[in-house]
Amino acid sequence: MLGAILLGGSAYIYIHRQDLGLVGNPGNLGTPKPAHVNWVTVDRSQEGFKLQMPADTQEIRVPAYTETGSTDQVAMIFAYPDSDTSYSIAWADNPPAERAAQENPDATLDNARDGALARTETVLVSESNSTRQGYPVRDFIGKNEGGGIFNVRLILAGQRLYMLMASFPAASARSDSDVNRFFDSFRVVSQPRND
Repeated sequence: MLGAILLGGSAYIYIHRQDLGLVGNPGNLGTPKPAHVNWVTVDRSQEGFKLQMPADTQEIRVPAYTETGSTDQVAMIFAYPDSDTSYSIAWADNPPAERAAQENPDATLDNARDGALARTETVLVSESNSTRQGYPVRDFIGKNEGGGIFNVRLILAGQRLYMLMASFPAASARSDSDVNRFFDSFRVVSQPRND
């Protein structure tokens, strides 16, 4: 089963995939260029993290289905530095992806990755595993048939799963330095609860 965070984040991306540049926009002429990003620090210590995101962030709650078929609301913060580029983070405590994986970190991250790729109709381009602040991390890149591309960083901090996403209409619109800044700025600042 996929976690509420995964379904919420992936559902948002799937529903808004045109806005996020993941389906390609035939009306756009020329080669997309990286957006100019005005970075701000987002302090969400109450949710256990801080990070840098593009200015003008917005928060929404997206519906997510649990393993029992009920609906949870998942928090997500997102920003559009231009009309085709999006940065976002979603999070949930003890998500179904973790419960279904019997709290095995690798299996939880596998489930989250596989679900994100399936829900966004993208294929895996690359992935890597690491640890940050002692927590397991999975980075991966997905690409769709129209050339849209997104980078995802999954962080399993205790029983809290964070999903950071940066999406672009084409590889030419992706900036390594911006993606790295976004991902590497993320810090767990308080221990997630472990129920």
